[in-house]
Amino acid sequence: MFSKEQRSGIFLLIVLIVGLQCVYFFVDSSSEDILINKEALAKFNKEIDSLRLVKLEKSKPKRYPFNPNYITDFKGASLGMSNEEIDRLLAFRKQNYWINSTKQFQKITKISDSLLNQIAPYFKFPEWVTNPRVKRKPTLSYNNTPKTFNQKQDLNKASAQQLQKINGIGVVFSERIIRFRNKFVGGFIDDVQLQDVYGLSSEIIEKITNNFTVKTPRQIQKININIATVDHLVTIQHIDYDLAYDIIEQRDLIEGYKSLDELKKVKDFPVNKIDIIKLYLSLD
Repeated sequence: MFSKEQRSGIFLLIVLIVGLQCVYFFVDSSSEDILINKEALAKFNKEIDSLRLVKLEKSKPKRYPFNPNYITDFKGASLGMSNEEIDRLLAFRKQNYWINSTKQFQKITKISDSLLNQIAPYFKFPEWVTNPRVKRKPTLSYNNTPKTFNQKQDLNKASAQQLQKINGIGVVFSERIIRFRNKFVGGFIDDVQLQDVYGLSSEIIEKITNNFTVKTPRQIQKININIATVDHLVTIQHIDYDLAYDIIEQRDLIEGYKSLDELKKVKDFPVNKIDIIKLYLSLD
């Protein structure tokens, strides 16, 4: 079908194609020397690492200011606290106590200095804790000169509005006093229980007791410290099971308490709360 010239042309084309393929496969046309700018490469890698660190930092969960009194199990674990440290905090809060400073937080939880330094900048306490000195108009306050027992008003019957007339007592403190008083059927036993109202300083308590006192105390059945069992003692404010066992151990050691002040010698006894604890105890 093809002429002699056409067949020769086709044969020449095939030979040309095969020859070019051989050149492509067998002839190395790549350069033997590849020049790399090491300084530029190092700079590029450094920029890549910086971008990775920025991305990693952005991916970390952000921390916002929080009140350490409300740390939960999950929150504590996310902050890096151990189970023991979280349990100490929760046990402290169950006694209706509050943490008012970074130093007190470490004392209660026993966390390390390094962890405290990481999380303390995010602690946010109420303003009346961080800035307790609030000036109020003197026209609304009682005269702070101590009054006689008959001149004072009954603390178990005082209203929030009456308490707010005390210099340094506002809506928050007055409602907190009333709420704490109403936790007990019959109210306060003694003025000293004001120490358990969160946030009240000794100066403010003194101003309150200059004008108010417990005239109708709540009636209670006192517990004989020399025959009390652990189950009896743990019903008293500020006494847990560990402290109850220590009280009984000390009682057995000294063959009975001769004075309630001897409780101060018990291991880990809350000496600052002894006047409140003594309200519930007797020696016979």
